[in-house]
Amino acid sequence: MIKRKNAPSLQAIEKINFISPVKIQLGEHTPFFWMKEVPNETARLDFIFHAGTTRGSNLISSLVAGLLFSGTNKKTATDIHNELDDLGAFFDVGLGHESVLVSFYALKKNILAVFKIFEDALEHVNFPQNEIDELITDRKQKLKINCEKVGFLAQREFQKNLFHGTNYARQTELEDYDTVRREEIIEYFSKNYKNGLRKVVLVGALDEVQVTEIAEKSKKWCLHEEPLFENNFKNNKGVFQLKKKDAVQSAVRIGKTLFNKNNSDFLGFSILNTILGDYFGSRLMKNIREDKGYTYGISSTEAELAKSGYFMIGTEVGSAQKDLAIQEIKNEIERLQKDLVPDEELELVRNYLLGQLLKSADGPYAMTDLFLSVDAYDLDFSFYENYIQKVKNIDAEELRALAVKYLAWDSMTIVIAG
Repeated sequence: MIKRKNAPSLQAIEKINFISPVKIQLGEHTPFFWMKEVPNETARLDFIFHAGTTRGSNLISSLVAGLLFSGTNKKTATDIHNELDDLGAFFDVGLGHESVLVSFYALKKNILAVFKIFEDALEHVNFPQNEIDELITDRKQKLKINCEKVGFLAQREFQKNLFHGTNYARQTELEDYDTVRREEIIEYFSKNYKNGLRKVVLVGALDEVQVTEIAEKSKKWCLHEEPLFENNFKNNKGVFQLKKKDAVQSAVRIGKTLFNKNNSDFLGFSILNTILGDYFGSRLMKNIREDKGYTYGISSTEAELAKSGYFMIGTEVGSAQKDLAIQEIKNEIERLQKDLVPDEELELVRNYLLGQLLKSADGPYAMTDLFLSVDAYDLDFSFYENYIQKVKNIDAEELRALAVKYLAWDSMTIVIAG
């Protein structure tokens, strides 16, 4: 008989049995990854293009990403969307600094048909002027609205000072939309999509014949040269304030350029970052939200780029409390630099992080994303095995040393909008 009054014993996480996807090389710089161990009828198909915001002239990358399904000589945008709807499929286009991710979701029996719709749309897109004009009008209106939000303004200013002097710092202004030419869009698309495919990812238990067809037909879009990325970032240090009349809240961004998974301190710093502000029980949340009541939410983030990365603390507080909130953020960082993290707190964070990793590996879709997260840096699943050991074995002395090394207050970019 099950004793329901007794909680089950806790089991320490020693190892996760990762499953790697099958790799097919489409071109010298373009792999195709297929995760076929999927115990249901669903599928996902991703295409990653070398077409992020740092490529080409300002603004064009965003417009092209929004016009990929704008129509061909034979089909309107509505026709393309209706064809996908008829197959029960949907798609998402995500634009980042360094790439564009086009993802399709459908039943596995329909994924080949979905690919053929995408292939036709991409091969024959003609960027109708009316679709361009409509998108520009929509984007201008959204930019006007966003420029009234302190969080948006703070993020723009933070990015500008974090990556100053590089394409990563570029910001779109309203007047930029007035100079867009259709010819620029066509040229950018041809260079960065028709010859810019960096990676294809398929998750689904498909027939090998179908997979081969998708792989073979994707080869024509392959990237012909190794993608290059900027990595010489040095953030502007100091305080940058944007005044906004009548704002009742102030958005705060604090951070600096840092590193990605290829740095030997990445694992340790990720644990330190969790303690500071990357989970609900973090020090920033306990102090600034729960104790002081300055905000509904605050967090710290460790973000990665192809050749670099950055650290950022973000929050919105009442304008009258912005200086107090910033001082408390500084206080929490200095605590990490001066005092050892108590054993009880460190043990809580260990259990939280190991549980989150286990959750992140639950199922083929999640496991594929874990794989892609390390493959982007020429790493493999052994990264997570090292992570498990680091979480288990890191001590308070190492955490304090990392805080001293990387969280010096005078190394930060501090932006206040409001």
